[in-house]
Amino acid sequence: MSLVASILMALLLDRLLGEPKRFHPLVGFGRLASAIERVWNTTDAGRAAGRGTGVFAWSLAVIPLVLLAYSVNLWTEQYAVISVILGGVVLYLAIGWQSLIEHGIAVSNPLAAGDLDSARHAVGMIVSRDTSQSDETAIASAATESVLENGADAIFSAIFWFCLLGIPGVVLYRLSNTLDAMWGYKNSRFLSFGWAAARIDDLLNYLPARLTALSYALAGKTRIAVSCWQAQAVTWKSPNAGPVMAAGAGAINVSLGGAAIYHGELQQRPPLGPNRDSGETPSAQGIERACMLVNRALGLWVLVIVILAGVLAWL
Repeated sequence: MSLVASILMALLLDRLLGEPKRFHPLVGFGRLASAIERVWNTTDAGRAAGRGTGVFAWSLAVIPLVLLAYSVNLWTEQYAVISVILGGVVLYLAIGWQSLIEHGIAVSNPLAAGDLDSARHAVGMIVSRDTSQSDETAIASAATESVLENGADAIFSAIFWFCLLGIPGVVLYRLSNTLDAMWGYKNSRFLSFGWAAARIDDLLNYLPARLTALSYALAGKTRIAVSCWQAQAVTWKSPNAGPVMAAGAGAINVSLGGAAIYHGELQQRPPLGPNRDSGETPSAQGIERACMLVNRALGLWVLVIVILAGVLAWL
């Protein structure tokens, strides 16, 4: 039951303290990753480096820290209390539950009050699309999609890998996910160099994303969520965001997707959730329902983990 104790401790710390404002280890890792990229993402001709160099750079950034985590985890296994505390602290640093909810509420509150400028600014902090001219519906759609998608990345994937491989697993996941966020762009600078970071993150998120989609469906409008998941997941270019957002949009019965501006270009994206005739229009209330869906899904995960841990202990 030490695994359960560590997870509960991590969630309690996150609920009470939120994301650390100073001295977050991922900030230091980000600086390390930036330094590695500056050194290795070049060639003599000034062109971006290839996939092989990207694999080497990813390994240089991630593997030593995972091995360190494995060594520490191995040493603490003989000290039950220390193992629980260390696991809880590491998982706490790897998840962003309260941060995600706070970002969602920071958009929904001004949006509900009719303060579009503040809502645009708040949503611009959490999405990569251009929100400077977004109307109320576009703002709400962007924030709702972000809450649903990042529920998988910021919470459920980290818990999944912690359950599967302990401290080394969650360190591997969080560092890989951070590198994808930094290097996983499809532009001239990162298309080849960041290929490994993007593909490894896709691989690590594959099962957790589908478990997240399932938990969204069970925690919301199940029939609609499953129907949207089956029909819409394959239409999205991201193999993991598609199932999560489609199921999440269906679970809260909100129509998402559609046109959005990224880096100055208008992109027509596939629909998410129920069609416009049967689904609700994105709104401040929809953002709040997405936040509540994440919370209910998290409660479901904790319940299942506790039950499974109890069964395994009994066996």
